[in-house]
Amino acid sequence: MTTADAPPAPESHTFEADVAKLLHLMVHSVYSDKDVFLRELISNAADACEKLRYEAIANPALLGDDPKPRITLLTDTENRRLTIQDNGIGMSRDEMIEALGTIARSGTKAFMERIQAAQGGEGAQLIGQFGVGFYSAFMVADRVDVVSRRAGSDEATIWSSDGKGSYTVAPIALDEAPARGTRVVLHLLEDAASYTERYRLERIVKEQSGHVPVPIAIIEKPGAEPQEVADGAALWAKPRSEITPEDYTDFYRSVAGQFDEPALTVHFRAEGRHEYTALAFVPGSTPFDLFDPDRHGRMKLYVKRVFITDEAEILPRYLRFVRGLVDSADLPLNVSREMIQESPLLAAIKKGVTSRILSELEKLVQNDAEAYTKVWEAFGPVLKEGLYEDFERRSTLLGLARFKTTASGGGWRSLKDYVGSLKESQTAIYYVTGTDLARLEASPQLEGFRARGIEVLLLPDAVDSFWVTAGIDYEGKPLKSVTQGAADLALIPLTEAKQELDTNATEAVARFIQSVKETLGASVADVRASERLTESAVCLVASETGMDRQLERLLARAGQLGSAAKPVLEINPRHDLVLALANLGDAEQPLREDAAHLLLDEARILDGELPGDAKAFSQRLTRVMRRGMP
Repeated sequence: MTTADAPPAPESHTFEADVAKLLHLMVHSVYSDKDVFLRELISNAADACEKLRYEAIANPALLGDDPKPRITLLTDTENRRLTIQDNGIGMSRDEMIEALGTIARSGTKAFMERIQAAQGGEGAQLIGQFGVGFYSAFMVADRVDVVSRRAGSDEATIWSSDGKGSYTVAPIALDEAPARGTRVVLHLLEDAASYTERYRLERIVKEQSGHVPVPIAIIEKPGAEPQEVADGAALWAKPRSEITPEDYTDFYRSVAGQFDEPALTVHFRAEGRHEYTALAFVPGSTPFDLFDPDRHGRMKLYVKRVFITDEAEILPRYLRFVRGLVDSADLPLNVSREMIQESPLLAAIKKGVTSRILSELEKLVQNDAEAYTKVWEAFGPVLKEGLYEDFERRSTLLGLARFKTTASGGGWRSLKDYVGSLKESQTAIYYVTGTDLARLEASPQLEGFRARGIEVLLLPDAVDSFWVTAGIDYEGKPLKSVTQGAADLALIPLTEAKQELDTNATEAVARFIQSVKETLGASVADVRASERLTESAVCLVASETGMDRQLERLLARAGQLGSAAKPVLEINPRHDLVLALANLGDAEQPLREDAAHLLLDEARILDGELPGDAKAFSQRLTRVMRRGMP
């Protein structure tokens, strides 16, 4: 062979720094259940077969004389090798570099932070949630070779790496590559040699991948006949009576890429004007990228069992945690992505599947309140997005919503529970928003409500500040913020324990409040006596027509607010400090002025803010402390 005829030398590439670190962590740190690698590689192979079926709709020549999809596991005990091969779409050289050389699109940093914190078997639940399934092969192999030939191409490529920082890519002769598809060769570590044993592979396949829609066969040694271990029958196409809970769980794990148990399984067939089958799962644990703004739903779209896309918006964003698929008999097989986006049929499917999932959640509330509570704890903040976005289903979502309240004792309450315990003359459902449940429970604005036994919803999620502004009411009762406008509590009597506090403000207190207003000037919108305070001296609230203070803070941080509105300072006319300040003589005017500013800063601190002017605050505090010294 001449120099000109020699094959090109392999190109060497270095993994991104984050990827190299991630591989080290995966191999050495967290994964106790190494079986997960096989499920991930089989899942990748099944996806490749489904993608070929879809592309072959427009280009049947891609199938050639080999139209049936298959996945084959080939064991070689003597050489300690395990091969996973498919006859799917395959990859070109550039596709291999993009898919296997980088995982930048998979949330590498977030994944590594989670993987470093994980311990024991929890690691098995992490794979699949960040698109790093392929790299799990390095848990059991000291080298991985990937040979691939894209369907319809006359070129084949080999990718090889030891997972320690670099990989090589080189062309390979066609007679050494599959006719099409991908071959993943694992050079197994010594302690992973048992993965060449048929019984172990068959057990793992049946437990974790038995319901992928592609047949799976095992070849025990080179030259032997393949023996089928999974028939590739679509689980969703079977009657529900023929499917066991274990079958559903196995399928959920394969489609969701998780190792937990589904909290809810929804499987139904729609007939009539539109015909389709849906199989959806509510996960039993929270995906780590649930609040990623770029995260989309994980529902796959099939047409007559042919995979079309996993990017169709089958469910609204507030149900993006649901995993599963829809198989339509009515959409054309050659449907394009543009047609999907504009399809009235898909709109009907979206409406039907969304309504069914919410209906099943309502049934779960009735039949297993404890199980539903776990669903709400995992996905409540996301479901509440629907209260703001989905007017059509708002009533249903309000019925599903659960809240911590001042009367819940740490448990969860529904709006039905709340309305059922309204006080006489109470005309609204009261709430307080914030970022921390403990801080909300200690809010001074709640004191007057507690003193009257009025329940208040505690809303610590960011989305709460938005949906409560959407003009929502429940059974005719509007939602009202306890930190906005007047408290309107005069018609509701104090409880017996607080009755002695219900005294009229004296004329001296009224004059003091007026002087505080004059002293603070433009720093506040108003200063007034408070109905809502019973223990604290002061608090800040928004004006009746102003924006809720927590929403105002969120918009300010997001740069969507020009200038914040001036707050209203409420003063407790029955507080010992206020009474003492009100009775000071005219000679103590400087102290009155210092006290006015300090009361405002105290209210700011109670509201989770900093004093308006730290230096002035320190100077005033110093003067007041010196005055109190002998």
